[in-house]
Amino acid sequence: MRSLLSFVLAASLMTAQAPEPGGPRGEGFQDGRTSGVVLRNSKIVLSGNGLGAKSDGYRVQRPCWYEPGDNADQMLERQEDVRTYWFHTNPTGTEEDFDAFLKQYKDKVGEDGRWWTPAYNAGDPDGLSCWSGLQGAVWVPAGQTPPGGITLAELYQLARAALTVPEPTIELSPDVKSYVNLPTWVWLSGVGDTTRSVTAELPGVMSATVTATLTTLTIKSGTTAERAEVKQDCGPTGHPYVKGGTFRCGVRYLRASIDRGRNAYVLTVTTEWPVTADGGVGFAFQPVQATAVRDITVGEVQSTVRKSTGDK
Repeated sequence: MRSLLSFVLAASLMTAQAPEPGGPRGEGFQDGRTSGVVLRNSKIVLSGNGLGAKSDGYRVQRPCWYEPGDNADQMLERQEDVRTYWFHTNPTGTEEDFDAFLKQYKDKVGEDGRWWTPAYNAGDPDGLSCWSGLQGAVWVPAGQTPPGGITLAELYQLARAALTVPEPTIELSPDVKSYVNLPTWVWLSGVGDTTRSVTAELPGVMSATVTATLTTLTIKSGTTAERAEVKQDCGPTGHPYVKGGTFRCGVRYLRASIDRGRNAYVLTVTTEWPVTADGGVGFAFQPVQATAVRDITVGEVQSTVRKSTGDK
């Protein structure tokens, strides 16, 4: 007879909940970019306008966990329905083996509780190995949480890991080339909503929402204070050029860039998005930051001195 461990591993395969097709369930990332959260075998649903951009690399403390699932009757019915699949994955198994496999589920019928099953974040490099160390299913009496069971704090961490903000697109005036002592105005375009949120919800159990709000734009000129004067009164997205307006956000370069690499200064703009958790629950997160760079070529205006007609 196969060992109970074999049955538990088989249960892990048969009780796994795959993401539903056609929806964003558990997908907090953008294809071709760094992934933040890729939920596997999970009922957790991610939603919000903070999904879909580049992850900042935030990682949850534990990339696998147990989630509450079926009650005793539901789990037994589910396992009875996979009889054919069980014998496919256990070709040398007997009817007695299958009955022994079902016994762990039959024994819980009539008890008040749920089977908790393992899930993991495939966006974390340790997610799969963490998941493989968990049991296929754990019976938990009503009102209790098993060791390794998902907690509200971890749900907030998953929401934070899925939270993304747009990369800034730097706009300049003058755009193509600036000149010594000429104000170069800086602002952002394409930011969209300056408030981005993600909700991680375990339907019918608990929910966690984190929100990032764009508050600050910081400029680095790419050189020293002797070569550039930086204006940092930028607000969250900078100030587009206005004829006759007050120059408050940008750089006034004091030296030409001819002696720099690529004959240009490298301007860096960083946006900062402080993160809060809903409900005043007291979970604290570091702000999300997004950075963009642009080369700025700075030339010198050449003055020509002409002799007056009276000069000899």
